[in-house]
Amino acid sequence: MVDLVPAVGGVVRSFRAGGTPVFREGPAEIADANDGGCYPLVPFSNRVRDGRFTFRGREVRLSPNLPPQKHPLHGQGWRGAWSVETADEDRAVLVFDHAPGEWPWAYQARQTFRLDPGGLSIGLSCRNLSPEPMPCGLGLHPYFPAGPETVLSTEATGVWTIDEEVMPVALEPPVGRYGLHQRRINGADLDNGYEGWSGWAELREPEFSVRITSPDARRFQVYAPPEGGIVVAEPVVNANAALNQPEDRWPELGLTVLNPGDSTAMSARFDLIRAKDSL
Repeated sequence: MVDLVPAVGGVVRSFRAGGTPVFREGPAEIADANDGGCYPLVPFSNRVRDGRFTFRGREVRLSPNLPPQKHPLHGQGWRGAWSVETADEDRAVLVFDHAPGEWPWAYQARQTFRLDPGGLSIGLSCRNLSPEPMPCGLGLHPYFPAGPETVLSTEATGVWTIDEEVMPVALEPPVGRYGLHQRRINGADLDNGYEGWSGWAELREPEFSVRITSPDARRFQVYAPPEGGIVVAEPVVNANAALNQPEDRWPELGLTVLNPGDSTAMSARFDLIRAKDSL
């Protein structure tokens, strides 16, 4: 079962497989996407330093969208209302239309949800509706319940250390406190982006595992607050603060420049695997 709240950031309020909560379950009445189970990141993931970047001679200024943090994050989709294009028992399509404003380009984003007995597939796309090129990056922001026995396992080639404002500082090997191989993740005090992600991750509980796969995302953002209780494991296309880097570095940082009418897309899948079914 998947419960969507289109009017609040196109958020997934809950996702259950065989009665088991896969994402963290939001309250019956959601007022903010951060209270739900998963939401889209469009047209960029993570932060823009001081809300400012320059693209082909134009300075773009974005207001903070998660006070008291001063660096706006995750684009406009998670702060906007989506409309329902189609919805039935196992498939739904949500649409978000953005008119030019602080983000000076018009675009249309779409989320496609497909539910089957094994799990949930989510597709996210963005089409540039402006008469000029637009930068774009994508991601998904799922919350998972976490407890003392929750283990996260995945592979990546590097991790960005961060400063006190969660901005990237240096790329280091993902070892020690940053290691994600069979890592007990609850309360790990991480809020870091991983480079060279393998495209798969597993969150293991005593009785089941959740497998995350994405053929498109080569970055993985992990948020495991020190107080525990949740872990956010995000397949993302672009790196944190990528928009603040020179345009010639954008391809290596996961940003795409969309010409008028062009689109880009990503997908991810979340499978529930019972312990008795695993090898």
